[in-house]
Amino acid sequence: MTRHYNFCAGPAALPDAVLARAQREMLDFEGRGLSVMEMSHRSDEFAGIAHQAEACLRRLMGIPEQYRVLFLQGGASMQFAMLPMNLLGRGGRANFIQTGIWGKKALAEARHLGFDCHVAGESESNGHIEVPSRESLQVSDDAAYLHYTANETIGGLEFDYVPTLARADGADVPLVCDMSSSILSGPIDVTDFGVIYAGAQKNIGPAGLTLVIVREDLIGHALARTPTLFDYQALAEAESMVNTPPTYAWYLSGLVFDWLENEMGGLAAIDALNQRKADKLYRAIDDSDFYSNPIARHNRSRMNVPFVLADSALDKAFLSEAEAAGLLNLKGHRSVGGMRASLYNAVPEAAVDALIAFMHDFEQRKG
Repeated sequence: MTRHYNFCAGPAALPDAVLARAQREMLDFEGRGLSVMEMSHRSDEFAGIAHQAEACLRRLMGIPEQYRVLFLQGGASMQFAMLPMNLLGRGGRANFIQTGIWGKKALAEARHLGFDCHVAGESESNGHIEVPSRESLQVSDDAAYLHYTANETIGGLEFDYVPTLARADGADVPLVCDMSSSILSGPIDVTDFGVIYAGAQKNIGPAGLTLVIVREDLIGHALARTPTLFDYQALAEAESMVNTPPTYAWYLSGLVFDWLENEMGGLAAIDALNQRKADKLYRAIDDSDFYSNPIARHNRSRMNVPFVLADSALDKAFLSEAEAAGLLNLKGHRSVGGMRASLYNAVPEAAVDALIAFMHDFEQRKG
């Protein structure tokens, strides 16, 4: 069996060690005589898997006791609806910083549900190549929370600061962050945030699971019309098991957390590795007249690196030859074109080295 280098933006690469362990445990988990996929989510066996996964995640991220960790379904996109339903029950307006496609979708969904929203900052005016400055952000006087996307997966635009803000009356504004493509890529201070959410299929585990980390004081204020399966309070009280959760994705995510903690040395170590991978690739792009990246350097994503060829007529050949060389899923999103290399935690440094070598060779032959 040959494992190629997978640069997919999601569902993304999983660590070889995690897949190998899951393979060993597929038919018989710890001598129980059944697969995790066959376990009741109410069983003692799965309760142990779930509790161990949460405990490991809490250690990795330094999640304080006053935050609840929810393992949910629906993808990060379902949170676009769940967030306003849970956080606007006490009144006020949802505030958004709009820096790309995913932030735009979050804002559009809130408006679709009939909520009055305020745009506190945007990067559309500069073509989404630089996030708005901290000084330019303006929340509304009735801001209930401020939502932003830490890293725009499609455009490769990443915040270089945490936009913590206060209203004109001095009241703090709970910060809500979509970290789908940057969570676990390095240390953060969880206490800066009211809610952190992330789809699993990039840096956590397989598709089908969504992680929500929510401060307890923001739970219990859902609008009366909020469906039970959307209510953070109901989900927290049931330990994410109001209905059957995505059990196998939860289990695999726990294996990834364990891999990060015990094999990779934690988030500080993976942070250094991710910086080195990104620096290498951006340097190769910047040193070339054949490849280019449009993002302001201080907002370049470490996880998703888009680039274009000087001659777009060569795109098809680049992708075809890259795949033949074992470099998979480098095609850029259909909305922006070009190429995109996603460098999530499970993408080894050797993959980046192989990509750079291929890019150099392709330029020498075609440039």
